Amino acid sequence: MAEATATDMDGTPKRSKLPLFIGVLLAVLAAAGAYFGVSRMLFAPEADAESGDAVVVEAAEVIPPVAFVPLEPMIVSLRGMQSHLRFSAQVEVAPGAESEVAALMPRMIDVLNDYLRAVDAAALSDPGALIRLRSQMLRRLQIVVGDDRVRDLLIMEFVIN
Repeated sequence: MAEATATDMDGTPKRSKLPLFIGVLLAVLAAAGAYFGVSRMLFAPEADAESGDAVVVEAAEVIPPVAFVPLEPMIVSLRGMQSHLRFSAQVEVAPGAESEVAALMPRMIDVLNDYLRAVDAAALSDPGALIRLRSQMLRRLQIVVGDDRVRDLLIMEFVIN
């Protein structure tokens, strides 16, 4: 009588390889699905293939229009030291307010010059000094020119000699 199960040469029954093939097939399908899912998220198509409509990709943030007014470079002697500070900056202003801010340039330079001369040179050695100075100078410029005109102060050069 013939046996219904297959056996190896040594007489032990053979195990089925069907679960192994199913496992490999599922792993390949999962990898392909992950690849297409991630590539679809990272590389959004330019147009929808079915309707022909362009896909709109929204920017995270729209950059508002800005204008910059450069301040004249200044060299200020520091209090308490035989050092000088070389300073230059630009003022970010509302678009259309450039001429109004430029007309007040002498007053802005005077306010910054007075403030920088009063700063103790030892306070400049602190790592957070530039952040504090920048915020103090910005507030003084906003008082002189107006909060609605001056948005920010960008320091281009801050060198102590």
